[in-house]
Amino acid sequence: MMNSLLNVLFGCSHRRTTFPMTPARKVGMSNSSSATYVVCLDCGKEFDYDWQEMRIGQPVSAHVPASTQEALSPAHR
Repeated sequence: MMNSLLNVLFGCSHRRTTFPMTPARKVGMSNSSSATYVVCLDCGKEFDYDWQEMRIGQPVSAHVPASTQEALSPAHR
């Protein structure tokens, strides 16, 4: 409770993260979709992970496939 209150006031420091994960590669998928990433255990945000530098990189943007976007758009309901 106190930790979440501090995150709201000051933001998350992203110090507690998961071990770097790389999703299994599937046939026909690009390398960008199987990039290594970590997740902050406090706020749930995902970040790229660089194995050569052993550092957390930029936040991973939420990517929604085009077929899902079309299904969710109000014009198609």
